[in-house]
Amino acid sequence: MPDLVGDLQDIAELDLDRTARRGYPEAVFCAGKTPEQVGRIAAAVRERPDVTTLFTRADDQHAAAVLAALPDAAHDPDAGLLAWPPAPPDPTGGLVVVLAAGTSDLPVAREAHLTARYLGRESELVVDVGVAGLHRVLARVDLLRRARVVVVAAGMDGALPSVVAGLTSAPVVGLPTSVGYGAAFGGIAALLTMLNACAPGVSVVNIDNGYGAGHLAAQIAAPQDGVPS
Repeated sequence: MPDLVGDLQDIAELDLDRTARRGYPEAVFCAGKTPEQVGRIAAAVRERPDVTTLFTRADDQHAAAVLAALPDAAHDPDAGLLAWPPAPPDPTGGLVVVLAAGTSDLPVAREAHLTARYLGRESELVVDVGVAGLHRVLARVDLLRRARVVVVAAGMDGALPSVVAGLTSAPVVGLPTSVGYGAAFGGIAALLTMLNACAPGVSVVNIDNGYGAGHLAAQIAAPQDGVPS
């Protein structure tokens, strides 16, 4: 699509071969872009339905611009995410489980969940299983032990990834959120807790980076030779 890519030269250069090169497509980070810029990018990707395109961190105006160009795009306002084509691919590989410690962590957790799903993995989202009521996460142990990888979105003290890593052999992706009172410092407290997890097997992405957590989880859970899907 050289004509469409050329039309974007003043704002973007789409990496439409990234799937062939890396196995996963490029995403469009909408924050910091104008709705007009996002709309132009959406119009360009319309000609490539073979490439799954995610629009992340999209506010209402960004979403309106995408939907004007791609009316059938899937839109999750809570996650600030749009996907086109709207149907996720048939899942392959292992199961991704995404835990949201509290309902306040849900937008970031949904971003991770939908990212993993649109990158081709089966993903299950579990909400409100924080450490203030350990019985809630203990009731999901069977699910955790079926997972190839677990993403844990938590703010406040950020302790849930250590608990989960002590319950399952699967890798755990810590996803700190900016939820919490003043001393949470916009997610820094949760980030530091996760980086200092006492349970091995915990990796950590940036604060509120649901897309990064979902992408990493999709890579970990990718089909492997000799490992059942």
